[in-house]
Parts: sequence; C-alpha cells; structure tokens
Amino acid sequence: MYLQDGGVRLSVLSSAGKEAVVGLMGPGDFFGEGCLAGQSVRMGSATAMAATTVLEMGRQAMADALHQQHAFSDLFIAYVLARNIRIEEDLVDQLFNSSEKRLARTLLLLSRYGKAEGSHHVLPKLSQQTLAEIVGTTRSRVNLFMNKFRKLGFLEYNDGIHVNHSLLSVVLHD
Repeated sequence: MYLQDGGVRLSVLSSAGKEAVVGLMGPGDFFGEGCLAGQSVRMGSATAMAATTVLEMGRQAMADALHQQHAFSDLFIAYVLARNIRIEEDLVDQLFNSSEKRLARTLLLLSRYGKAEGSHHVLPKLSQQTLAEIVGTTRSRVNLFMNKFRKLGFLEYNDGIHVNHSLLSVVLHD
C-alpha cells in the first residue's frame, strides 16, 4: 500500500492486550509490503489517523511493477532499506536510552528533523497516549517530559506541537 494523503498508525497487540505503536506513516510511505516476501498474515493493524488516501496494489501487480519499472523499483528498494535502518535504530534506542531520550528522538523524527528547511516543524495530531505507546512508557511520563521540553523552549503549543530542533541536544547529551 502507498499512502498518498493523510496518516496511518501501525500497531501491534500483545496476547495480554497491550498495544504498541510501531510506526506512524505519512504521505509517500509504503506499508504492507511483507506480502512480497511471503508474509501471509499481517502482524499488526493499520489505522487511519485522519482523512486518508491509500493506493492499494495487489501482490502480483506490485511484483510486476518492480520488475518492469526500474525507476519505481529503485525508489521502492531505497525506501525499504531506509526503513530497515530506521527500525534498527529504533531497536537500539529502545534497548539503551532512557524514556526521555526516546521521546525526544521520536518527536524529532515525527517532525521530520533534517528533511526540510527551518527550525520548527509542526507534528501531526497525536495524543500523549500514542506517544507513550511509541516510546514504550506511560502517558504520565510523556506528560512530564513534554512539560519539561516546553519549559526549556524545545516545544511550543500553538495550533499543534511545534518542535524546535534544539531538542536534538536532549538526544545527544549523555
């Protein structure tokens, strides 16, 4: 599936009923590509976060496009490899960093730090509970850190959450 417009939340549910958000997808993102590698059952759920337009391609149509359209194939492979690197970075982050650093990194990634010019970026609309599910902590801890980041000038609340890239200092600080 190719997300043309809107936003999608990818999540998994444990046997105990605990939900974890494993990804937030935006325009230009692919998801559901596990079928190309033979995955017969999806591991999680995709939920639209706003009005969303998704281009759905069947497995065979996607395989044909990848074989016949080299520019598309190059784009798709680059996307999948970049996402694989991001997942590895997420795992290392989860294993070795505090929840405060994980939240700061998540906010920077969601604001697309390094992708566009400017020092502030507005986050897509999401709750502190969703942030907690992404970071792997509680909503109350997210609330504590969000207030701390706001007081330090790393975040502003004006028509959404504006992330100042100076938040990077939290991630880089040992």
